[in-house]
Amino acid sequence: MIKVLVVDDSAVAREVLTHLINQAPDMSVIGIARDGLEAVEAAQRLRPDIITMDIIMPRLGGPEAIERIMQVAPTPIVVVTGNTITEEIRATFQSLESGALAIVERPFGLDSAHHRESAEHLINTLRLMSEIKVVRRLLRRTPRTPASPTIDNPPPSQVFRAVAMGASTGGPSVLKTILSELPGNFPVPILVVQHIAPGFVSGFASWLADSAALTVKLAEAGEPLLPGRVYVAPDGVHLGVSPGERAHLSAPAPGTSTTLCPSASHLFHSVATVYGRHAVGILLTGMGRDGADGLLAMKRAGGITMVQDKESSVIHGMPGEAISLNAAGYVLPPRRIAELLVSLASAAYPHTS
Repeated sequence: MIKVLVVDDSAVAREVLTHLINQAPDMSVIGIARDGLEAVEAAQRLRPDIITMDIIMPRLGGPEAIERIMQVAPTPIVVVTGNTITEEIRATFQSLESGALAIVERPFGLDSAHHRESAEHLINTLRLMSEIKVVRRLLRRTPRTPASPTIDNPPPSQVFRAVAMGASTGGPSVLKTILSELPGNFPVPILVVQHIAPGFVSGFASWLADSAALTVKLAEAGEPLLPGRVYVAPDGVHLGVSPGERAHLSAPAPGTSTTLCPSASHLFHSVATVYGRHAVGILLTGMGRDGADGLLAMKRAGGITMVQDKESSVIHGMPGEAISLNAAGYVLPPRRIAELLVSLASAAYPHTS
């Protein structure tokens, strides 16, 4: 039985979440907390398997509570929120930096046509995240991982014209780390697919922009892909590249799953087709296998491919699948990925260094 601690300052929200969770045959709510201070105490006393966390609360907010919990009683935490206002969006992504694993939109009411779907998504996310082993934040160290000795390392002067990046669970903080270490005059466009709850991608792009010298924006259909800009895939559409090196947005093909839309594999396949060997593909932390076959397509086209290493990944599913397909040219932690991008850019475009 998965033991759940529900944290929310709204009595109605606590009641709804408790009811939905207790309906799951393998879950049980073992405690509730009305604010962050109660949450920290309950996490230490009850030792739940997973915590649902609200964001804006009295006395101690979600990000601060998560940080304390990860210091004193490390527990998988899922942020459950119903608002997409600017204040809460920024606090939500601060929660991911503090140690939360995922963001889930608060389930719709019983009168909504999307109630069942949103409730199932919450339960499935809690079930999956409860299996992740988290560590005490005070003891976490950035692993010193040497450059991977994998085959087909590209020559440092290989010219590339685009970077494509894909991520899922744990990805926002990793993307922030990488992008914040790239110079504002980075010589090529960067395209990003991040699996994230609907309604949060605009705030996600703004949050990334806060710490990056690059211009970060949501991709728009048909716009030219310019150097020094980061194009984030919007909700519900696939991001790709047209033959004229412009952003291409497309709905899922009829009859195909919309679960992974936008898809990292779709982006990678598109970039492989348009840019061939003149591209870099990067697959980061995440559950499942999205992106693995697309990264292989990029490698086969002659592009430079990188994946995040296991030690620094929240979930090594997507990078691990790429490694198993022999799609990874480099296996590196986030800061080493950023260093390699800067090195490759300096070699290919000396005037930008």
